[in-house]
Amino acid sequence: MKKIVIIGSGIGGLSTAIILAGLGHDVTVLEKNRQPGGLLRSYTRDGIECETGVHYLGSLDNGQVLRKFFDYLGVTDSIPVSRMGQHGVIDRYLFDSPATHPARFDLPVGLDAYEESLKKTFPAEHTIIEQILVSIRKTSEQLHELDHLYASDNDFSLLDQAESYGEILDQLGCSPGLRSVLAIPSSWIGVPIADCPAYYHNMALASYLSSSWRLEQSGADMAAVLVDRLNELGGKVITAAEVDKITIRSRTVNGVQLKNGECLTSSIVIAAIHPQVVLKMLPDGAVKPSYKNRITKLKNTHSIFTVHARVDANSHPEIPHNIFQVDTDKKGNITDLKYYQFRKSERKNTTLLSILTSGNDELWAPWKETQTGRRGNEYREVKNKYAESLLCEAEELFGSFKDMKILDAYTPLTIRDWVHSPDGSAYGVLRSSSQTLATALLNRTAVKGLCLAGQNVLAPGLIGTIMGSFSTVKLILGADEFRKKIRL
Repeated sequence: MKKIVIIGSGIGGLSTAIILAGLGHDVTVLEKNRQPGGLLRSYTRDGIECETGVHYLGSLDNGQVLRKFFDYLGVTDSIPVSRMGQHGVIDRYLFDSPATHPARFDLPVGLDAYEESLKKTFPAEHTIIEQILVSIRKTSEQLHELDHLYASDNDFSLLDQAESYGEILDQLGCSPGLRSVLAIPSSWIGVPIADCPAYYHNMALASYLSSSWRLEQSGADMAAVLVDRLNELGGKVITAAEVDKITIRSRTVNGVQLKNGECLTSSIVIAAIHPQVVLKMLPDGAVKPSYKNRITKLKNTHSIFTVHARVDANSHPEIPHNIFQVDTDKKGNITDLKYYQFRKSERKNTTLLSILTSGNDELWAPWKETQTGRRGNEYREVKNKYAESLLCEAEELFGSFKDMKILDAYTPLTIRDWVHSPDGSAYGVLRSSSQTLATALLNRTAVKGLCLAGQNVLAPGLIGTIMGSFSTVKLILGADEFRKKIRL
């Protein structure tokens, strides 16, 4: 048994903790906020739960990858979900360029249905579509089989598909319309298509085509399920415990020191937070300048702005699919994206409308050096004005909103302060073709006993983050011991 401290109680920290506690280790998770969960967690406004990071899930059907993960963690039955696509649509894409694009494209359930829809929408490009689907089908098989997780080659088995998806589409000669439809999964995960590795794009798309789901409860409930499971296994979460320093002796970790001065000793520290934040916790000289330089220079994904509003459910009931408004250039590259979700809320006759779009960092630049709760009235006015403009745009698509009220809006600065994500990056380190090798090695550090946990280089989102947890455990156990003890 080893004494292990994990910094951060998002999905990466909690899933890593559950795996290690299940193997018999003494695991403590430290969370700087008063509630665990990180961006997994939802929050309540006017009695309505507003989601932050979990808007829908992929691959939760029997035998699929996220179901395997949830089963291993022992939480499947405690996280109720409802299947999307019952009416044939998971996502609806609305385009603004009638000369080169269809007015809309509906993302269906299943690879066969996806291929059929693409061919129906773009009848002149059947051969290109068939070529594209070959690699997506291959990736889908690899995703669910998880052979790469058990490999001894540091999970590099898919890196032969590291060529950018944009370059592949250029070589195939896709029309602007087809290019835009195919580019949307890279926008989900915050990587421009020109620099998005093909396997990363295909993992994201394959996971949702396999099966898509919505939480029946909230992200806060999901976080509570994971914390309860960790407690059952003998682990614990300590909240309002912000780590100030990771203590090192002879380039070997020996614990952490909290902001309040308290020290916790441990033989292993796992940082389930951004690697650039981890660097600031290390003493001078703990890592070589080359390592520090590599981490410091990592590029991050873009930020997001989110607004939650309540509207009358009779005029705007729940919509069982997600809606994307897509702006493109002449070539078919996506220049902007707005995500809309209408969900039934906890309040009678009320629907929750959530809108997510790019962060527009320049709007918040005057308050870059401020902290949450201390930004003043002008900041609130700018934030509310931007939220209102997004709702006005939404009314052009969905009609006038009756009894509409803004519940909350948050900016990249909110995310930055909440989860220590540099510049409010929505998805952390950019998993791009140009950073393939740098991101592939992120769970390793130059300090003995110090590991990182977070999104895996092979897959994005919740799946990628939990996959990253297993990869970190594999690093701690060694590949042979991992294969013996971890059966998914």
